[in-house]
Amino acid sequence: MVPVMALWMPILVAAVFVFVLSSVIHMVLPYHKSDFSGVPNEDHVREGLRAAALPPGDYVIPYATSMEQMKQPDFVAKYNEGPVAFMTVLPNQAPAMGKSLILWFLYSVLVGIFAAYVAGRALGPDAHYLSVFRFVGVTAFLGYGLAHIQASVWYSRPWSTTAKNLFDALLYAFLTAGAFGWLWPA
Repeated sequence: MVPVMALWMPILVAAVFVFVLSSVIHMVLPYHKSDFSGVPNEDHVREGLRAAALPPGDYVIPYATSMEQMKQPDFVAKYNEGPVAFMTVLPNQAPAMGKSLILWFLYSVLVGIFAAYVAGRALGPDAHYLSVFRFVGVTAFLGYGLAHIQASVWYSRPWSTTAKNLFDALLYAFLTAGAFGWLWPA
C-alpha cells in the first residue's frame, strides 16, 4: 500500500499536464468548435429572455411540477408546439475564465487524489509502471469521462459531443496514468 500523501507529486504533476492539454484542446484544436451553436434570430431570443428577467440557474421549457401534469393534454401540446429546452442562465457579466480555470485545475487535482487512493490501495512501492498506469488510467478515465454520458442520456446533448468529451477524458487519463507511473515511489 502507498498512502495518498506519498503521491502528492504525481497528483500535482498530472493536474498540470491535464490543464495544459485541455488548454491546447480547447484553444488550438478545432474539434470542439461544433459543440454549441447559436440560435436563429439571437437578438430576438435575447430580448425575450432578458424580459423574463431569469436569475442565474438551470431551467427546463416547458416546465411541469409533477409527472401527472406532464400527461395532461395541454402540457403535451406545449411539448409538441415547442420549443423544448434545457437551459443554464449565467450572471449578466463577461465570463470569469480565471475562476473556471482554477476550478478546472482543482477538479484535476481531485481526480488525481481518487486515482492515487485506488492505485495506492492496490499497489505497493516499486510497483511496475504498467500496473500503476492501468489502475490510475482507469480511475482517471472514470473521473474525467463517464459523467458526460448522462448529458446525452438525460439532456439530449449530441452523442458526437459526448464522444469528443470521452476522447478528451481518455487523453487526460493517459497523461494522469503516465505521470503516476513515472513518479510512483520506489
